[in-house]
Amino acid sequence: MLCAGDEFGRTQQGNNNAYCQDNEISWVDWSKLEQQKKLYEFTRGLIALRRDHPVFRRPKFFQGRRIRGSEIKDVMWFNPGGNEMTDEEWTSPFVRCLGMMLSGDTIDVLNFHGEPIRDDTFLLLINAHYEAISFLLPGQEHLEWQLIIDTSLAEGFLPQPRKYGSGEDVILQDRACCLLRLTRGTQAEARQESYRKRRFDFPQKSAPAASGTNKQ
Repeated sequence: MLCAGDEFGRTQQGNNNAYCQDNEISWVDWSKLEQQKKLYEFTRGLIALRRDHPVFRRPKFFQGRRIRGSEIKDVMWFNPGGNEMTDEEWTSPFVRCLGMMLSGDTIDVLNFHGEPIRDDTFLLLINAHYEAISFLLPGQEHLEWQLIIDTSLAEGFLPQPRKYGSGEDVILQDRACCLLRLTRGTQAEARQESYRKRRFDFPQKSAPAASGTNKQ
């Protein structure tokens, strides 16, 4: 959900009850549009991406399990080692990095003619850790992914998509997201753990204390 002005960084300074504020807290300062032009263009790009790809406009809640009558999961979750996430990892308080795969060939979403809606397959990588993490791409051999968004870049969208093969590592910068699109190979092959999968131990240390602060 986007509120008016979110596309260029408008803020109410933490006030979530500004309906009665007829002042700078609730006003939209359009002069900030020029100051936040890159954020504005990035938001426009995200809206266009959602418009062009129905996989991002799914009308049903994800179940995280196989769709009835199919071997396809509506959503799959991977750890940075290229493995599907385990229940233990889901309950760990230290998991700060994961990948979410959305398959474009699910059969449980239909158009107005009752036909399955098809789309590309996308992989969203998320790193909430304070350090960069290397993420091993899932899937069988000979697949190709294109990196189209990296939020560690000022523009967000890459001017030219960057190609990665399955089994390669994507360096996820600290507190950043990356979006990749499958461009070669079948979607069924992409929905596999990495053929080069490895053990991954999630970081468990706390962020370093800021300089000048006192430790308790």
